[in-house]
Amino acid sequence: MPRDLPIGNGTVLAAFDLDYQIRDFYYPRVGKENHALGYPWRCGIWLDGEFSWLTRAQWELQRNYVADTLVTEVTARHARLPLRLVFNDVVDYERNVLLRRVEVTNLSERPLAPRLFFHTDLNVLENEIGDTVFFDPKNTCLVHYKGPRYFLMSCATAEALGVMQFATGNKRHHGLEGTWRDAENGVLGGNAISQGAVDSVIGLTLELAPGGRAVGHYWLTVGENYRQVEELHNFVTQLGPDRIIERNIDYWRHWIGAAERDFHDLPPPLIEQYRRSLLILRTQVDRGGAIIAANDTDIRQFNQDTYSYMWPRDGAVVAQALDRAGYGRMARRFLEFCTQKAVKFNYSASILADSGFLMHKYNPDGSVGSSWQPWLEDGEMVFPIQEDETALVIWALWEHYMVHRDIEGLQPFYSPFVEQAADFMLSFRDDKTGLPLPSWDLWEERRGMFTYTAATVIGGLNAAARLADLFQDQARAAAYQAGAAEMRDAIEHHLYAPLERRYARGIVFGNGVSRLDTTVDASLLALVQFGGYDPHDERIVNTVRAVEERLWLREGNGGLARYEGDAYQRAVHSAGIPGNPWPVCTLWLAQYRIAAARTHAELAQALPLLQWAAERALPSGVLPEQVHPESGEFVSVSPLTWSHGVLVATVLDYVDRAAGLAGR
Repeated sequence: MPRDLPIGNGTVLAAFDLDYQIRDFYYPRVGKENHALGYPWRCGIWLDGEFSWLTRAQWELQRNYVADTLVTEVTARHARLPLRLVFNDVVDYERNVLLRRVEVTNLSERPLAPRLFFHTDLNVLENEIGDTVFFDPKNTCLVHYKGPRYFLMSCATAEALGVMQFATGNKRHHGLEGTWRDAENGVLGGNAISQGAVDSVIGLTLELAPGGRAVGHYWLTVGENYRQVEELHNFVTQLGPDRIIERNIDYWRHWIGAAERDFHDLPPPLIEQYRRSLLILRTQVDRGGAIIAANDTDIRQFNQDTYSYMWPRDGAVVAQALDRAGYGRMARRFLEFCTQKAVKFNYSASILADSGFLMHKYNPDGSVGSSWQPWLEDGEMVFPIQEDETALVIWALWEHYMVHRDIEGLQPFYSPFVEQAADFMLSFRDDKTGLPLPSWDLWEERRGMFTYTAATVIGGLNAAARLADLFQDQARAAAYQAGAAEMRDAIEHHLYAPLERRYARGIVFGNGVSRLDTTVDASLLALVQFGGYDPHDERIVNTVRAVEERLWLREGNGGLARYEGDAYQRAVHSAGIPGNPWPVCTLWLAQYRIAAARTHAELAQALPLLQWAAERALPSGVLPEQVHPESGEFVSVSPLTWSHGVLVATVLDYVDRAAGLAGR
């Protein structure tokens, strides 16, 4: 089930599902550790003998945020229960507190006393072995803990502060489903402590006059020991839950103010999606700099792994967008993560002298992430990398400098990273073709010499040449510039398909034989974006035409697929549907149209593609990796950080181009 309404502060991240249940809860890093593990944290209502869990099956749910904030605004109506519920959820921007406010309105003409139940299914340190939950009489709260992880839960109404109704117990063991079942009769058992695989429920009662309203609050504080969570609990009770929500609304509206600019003729819904994408991006960035690809544990069903890693490629694209949007501090932390923290964990640092490349992906703490890319092929050692991931970090470094013009801030990156990485790219070339030696493609499905990879290496070497020139390293500047030119010549000689009159996806190998892979792939658009190719070059125009003709969905809801015959989570098999449409790929086509625009009329041709991507979002603004070509339902993970980052970058491309055309 897709994730929606992410809220976080760079240390804590909570994400809801479409039934408005928390399903992922990360601490102390975005992407690690997930103490929910995908199990639902339920919210239930009991009234006059009838009980209902908040789900789409029983409630009409409108899921959204308070405008320009990371504070949720969720409205719930039930077919039979005469209640309207309005929730606001927030992770405090500064402190590790999850706060939930619910305002309940009595829609009847008689007094009501509904009971609200907040269920928590913690799996501390990402497993459910050896957890403890107990009622703490000192603070009239519940506390879950294991090792260096503590979670304190409490609640309040207008009449009472602290937990008066609670249940603790065992889950998913010896036939027990969980303590949440204890809530369904409206009365909680009050067991004071449970150990092992445990969950808990807190209940509170609201008194409603006919047509009246009442407010209840629930909060969870998280830390490394009891003292920390108690101090955060005191912070909530002393400042007041409503004041905490108000301060977060104010903070996030100031934060998004950095995104203000002249949007020219962009439609208001696109501007709103741009702003919302920036806020969603903020939830996916760890305080240590890692830009996490996605935090949606439902993807585990495929191979018991997730997207909760930092891919340097995705991160570089997102960091460049954040830089241009006005969030340079976040971009710089990412660049520091890649060039200082991640490099220290590389296997290559101890196995391969002066290797200079970044690995496949990294954990939020900088350690090397899981991988399916082997070190051994045909009896020989190979590098388990996608070279574009190294190239694009150098590209992002130059883009960072172009935004800030801070040479002193750039200096720590040059010798330790740029020199070694660019030197590696120069050396990592095939003697016969001049193309990058085989590595994995950006889709991580095949190994070979790819046009996308070569285009990003051109972008990375050109950026390295400019950086070298900036630091008066003339020999390296000349070598990098020459390497970029040679790479372009290699593309012309070996990756252009004359019969098709367009560029090929790459060269692949099998049984000792190489062949030109002419599959039409959306990643070919990188020739303009990173390779510096003229968008009006006839060969580029023919390539883009092939991308549009063969990858645009002629059936269903449109959008651009990744490549011909894409089988990854494919939902429909039809001649008019080459694969599931991806927002990222559709936005790449928009970026090409923007780059090629010579008039306002030509620029306007990018708008339908931008609008298509924005219209795929949930009402909250969350974008996925891919969508079902007919129903529009999300496929794979959401939110996908890459999707939001490319949308932000494309909007900025559009407004920059509009400004340039207006100045002619």
